[in-house]
Amino acid sequence: MKKIITSFLFALTGGIIASATVLHLTNKSISFKTDETPLHFVNSPLPNSPVADFTQAAELTLNSVVHIKTLTKQETQYVDPFQGFFFGNPYQQRAPQEVAASGSGVIISADGYIATNNHVVNGASEIEVTLNDNSSFKAKVIGVDPTTDLALIKVDAENLTPIYYGNSDDVKVGQWVVAVGNPFNLTSTVTAGIVSAKGRNIHILQDQYAIESFIQTDAAVNPGNSGGALVNTRGELIGINTAIASNTGSYTGYAFAIPSNMVKKITSDLLQFGKVQRAMLGIQMRDIDQKLSEEKNLKGIQGAYINSVFDNSSAKEGGLEEGDIITKIGTVKITKGAELQEQISQFRPGDKITVTYLRDGKEKVTDLTLKNTNGTTSVVEKDAVALGAKFEVASKEEMQKLRIDHGVKISELEEGKLRANGIKQGFIITQLDNEPVKTPEELSAKLKNKKGGVLIEGVYPNGMKAYYGFGL
Repeated sequence: MKKIITSFLFALTGGIIASATVLHLTNKSISFKTDETPLHFVNSPLPNSPVADFTQAAELTLNSVVHIKTLTKQETQYVDPFQGFFFGNPYQQRAPQEVAASGSGVIISADGYIATNNHVVNGASEIEVTLNDNSSFKAKVIGVDPTTDLALIKVDAENLTPIYYGNSDDVKVGQWVVAVGNPFNLTSTVTAGIVSAKGRNIHILQDQYAIESFIQTDAAVNPGNSGGALVNTRGELIGINTAIASNTGSYTGYAFAIPSNMVKKITSDLLQFGKVQRAMLGIQMRDIDQKLSEEKNLKGIQGAYINSVFDNSSAKEGGLEEGDIITKIGTVKITKGAELQEQISQFRPGDKITVTYLRDGKEKVTDLTLKNTNGTTSVVEKDAVALGAKFEVASKEEMQKLRIDHGVKISELEEGKLRANGIKQGFIITQLDNEPVKTPEELSAKLKNKKGGVLIEGVYPNGMKAYYGFGL
């Protein structure tokens, strides 16, 4: 019994001593002797970021984003050995087949104007627009711009819900954004992410005057989102979703949107003029990288470097020279060529701008008046007949190979009457309404006063003859 009591007293005493030691240590800081400089952890002076909430953006946007369904006539050909043996032309044309596709669009006015991608409605023979309330309308194309992959379409409706425009110049890398569209025909789908880069040029547009300065985001965007809205958390449009970077054809991490300031200008041009009024600086430029910086002994690697200046151009008249580095348009900073293109695309020929640039390391400023692709400041009129094509006389080699003695070749083809009726680039027009056509000027003269329908006859480079009839 005495042993048990003694053990209990020892244990009790040890416990009291241990408790006292813990209390003593917790009330005093522990220091370690060291010869190294101690680390100092500094709390951020910035307030905590607000919790991301996308409900407002979704509520303000869903009724402004539409589902677009299209039907496109697609022509195919087959080889007929009998025709090849007896008539020297084995390639025969099948009847056009209708192919269905879908995308998205953004309502920009209450009376039915809708912005979307050119590739969504390109060549469509029929366009159907479905609103968020499931009401549907037939749409017509008002105008397209392949250089930015934008299009303006119209439905016969009133009191629609237009989207609020935001200022894409104010978009910051890292800010939250919301993508709204109809991926895989899943209508009114909302996804969220952040802006991961600005001014991206991914080389997907092949036009000579193509402008790419995309907003890059990691919000999930898939086939069917094209033409849909990219908005900030206030529900304001900052871009039109256009492309994805993917090896599979579906979302794998990055998507790209056309900045809203560019959308506003392009759609306004299409509505007002039927054709985009493209302003040009008249320079050939390149981005500044480490190699160029060392080669030219430049002090920095930001800005748009001028490789050459074209004669009779805005840049030439404004005093810009080869070797100058453009750093600002107005008050907007320029760090690369894509950003310069984006800013210039927001102006029209005849507009005056202020350009800040570096020459021999010294900052200079000049005011200049922008010109159009023709080197003037006047409005470029839409063709009376919107064929959407450029023509040239077929070469002697082409005519000899195809056994024809005249013809006008379609050298470039954009959205217009010809493409809409299935005609492909490279087609050589030999007759218009059973009359021979020998030059582009002759073709234009015949079409100028033409009314009603027209019959075009010609041949493709592979020898396939084709006939097309359509209304003007």
